[in-house]
Formats: sequence, C-alpha cells, structure tokens
Amino acid sequence: MRSARRTSTFRRQRVLRMTERDVTSWSSDKLKELLLGVYVENEEGSCEITEVSKLEGEASINNRKGKLIFFYEWDVKATWKGTSNMGVRYTGNLEVPNLSDENDMDELDISVTLCKDEPETPLIFLMKQEGVKKIRTALRSYVDCLKTEFTQGMILPTANGVSKQQESQCSVKVDKTQFGSASSAPRPTTGVKIPTCKFTMKETFLTSPEELYRVFTNQEMVQAFTHGAALVEGEKGGKFRLLDGNVLGEFQELVPEQKIVMKWRYNTWPCEHYATVTINLTDHGSDTELSMECKGVPGSEEERTREGWQRYYFEAIKQTFGYGARLY
Repeated sequence: MRSARRTSTFRRQRVLRMTERDVTSWSSDKLKELLLGVYVENEEGSCEITEVSKLEGEASINNRKGKLIFFYEWDVKATWKGTSNMGVRYTGNLEVPNLSDENDMDELDISVTLCKDEPETPLIFLMKQEGVKKIRTALRSYVDCLKTEFTQGMILPTANGVSKQQESQCSVKVDKTQFGSASSAPRPTTGVKIPTCKFTMKETFLTSPEELYRVFTNQEMVQAFTHGAALVEGEKGGKFRLLDGNVLGEFQELVPEQKIVMKWRYNTWPCEHYATVTINLTDHGSDTELSMECKGVPGSEEERTREGWQRYYFEAIKQTFGYGARLY
C-alpha cells in the first residue's frame, strides 16, 4: 500500500504544473453520503452503515495536455449495525484500505467484522455478501460522480483540435425503492444548472402540532411510517436518511411545534442538488394544518416529488398513527 501511495504521489507531482482541481472535501462528503445509504435485509434481519468513522486521503482532477487525469486515494472505516428479526442488535466495523485510482473496483479489499465481544450472528454473513455488494456499488458511484460532476470547467480536446470546457451532471445509480417511481452536509448545486420549480401542499391531521412535529424529527416515528430503517438526527444541522437511503438531507431550521426547514433530495437527483422544504404547523384545536412549500425541485421531478410526499409521507403518517382527516 505504501509503495502504491509513493507511485501515485510521484505521478501526481508530474502533472501539478497543469490545471488542477482539488476535490478532496467534496469527495469526503460524497463518500459519507453514499456509504450511509447502504442498507440490506433478509429473513434474518437487517443491517445498515450508521457512521463513517474514518476518511483519510485525497482526490484531485488534473488536465495534462488536454487529457483529464483523476487521482484519488482513500482509507475508509465505518460502523454498521444490525437488528435480528427477534430484535437483538449487533454492532460491527468495516474497512476499505485501498480505494484508489490504481486499484480495480472489483478487486477492492472490503473487510467486514463484528465488534469485539459481540456474539456470532447470521447477520455478519448478510453484510459480507449483500452488504459488500452494496458498498462496492456505492464506491463505484463515487468514482462515476467524480468523473462527471467535477469536470466542469476543465479543458478537453475536440475532434478539430479546438479546446472546449466540459459540462456535465451526475446521477447516482441506486436500487429502485417504494418512494415514487422513476445525499455530509448539503451544499449548493455544482455542475450544470438545471431548471427548477416550486410547489405547495396542504394537509390536515387529527393530532396536535407537538405530536406531528415529532413524527418528522423522531427517528423511531419516521421508521414506523416508512416501515424501514432510517437515520434521523432531530436537531439543527442534523442529517436524515430514509427509504433505503434514497431520500436524504439535513434539517436547516427547527422550531418545535411550529416549523421545520430542511434540505431534501432524492438520491437520483443530480449530485449535490437539494430542494428546500419548509413545513409550517398551525394549531386549530381539534386538528393541525400542515402547509408545505417545496422549492428548487428539478422541473422534470415535480410530479414524482409531489406524489411521493402525498403517498409516502402524508398518507403513510395518517395510516400509521391514525391521524386521518379530510384531504385538500
């Protein structure tokens, strides 16, 4: 590994005099986003990556004589947690010590273990088989995103010898989930600008603003109405990830019983593109009115996003907690 790093460093030094773009910070955020979306389950139970504990390395894009060269070297460590179908919980670790442009993705060493003193469980085999497959897919998505999202503005050759600038966007391949039919802290959109739209929705729930607020910000309640594992950090700056990692974002503003503002995205949207969702709760005594504004949604995704919120948030919440009421 040390030899490979020295070789890569030497190659990097030879091209530094050319145009270079440092994408280390973006890469760190993207790797965390993709790995925290890993979730697997079978008849024995379910497992998910809950924390990326170590990300050491660097990444850059270099333009050498009109040719783009991608460098990345990462040592990754993460924590996974499993829950058996009997409700027993387990904790383990995973490590990827050689994620590099010099190593073939299919030959990456991905180590999955149980934490010391944890009893044996069939879930370790679930992570070593299906979990490793999804981890490899997530890492491959990072590389694909790196080679498209951050090439904007880098000089590329054309057929007639005239240079041009590359503009592109990245769409991460993920498993199809129940939420609609066909992401680190959220950051402004990079790459190609896309047309966006804004829409509003209203819904009435037969519960108090306090209880409805908890439905959106409490991890156990989110897991209840989405019927699956979810990560929900109910505080300003806290991350959330649900529906098998295909919906994710960050809470930007939280006013208990009154207001929730979040950066929200489908994992299939262009890299780093988030909509801003603002939810206001109004107490009417016997019920609570929820008013939602969703802006910055890709124009082509308006209908899917609106239907997704209606079916997999609003209707699912009513059916799960019995808050059913008239629809607007």
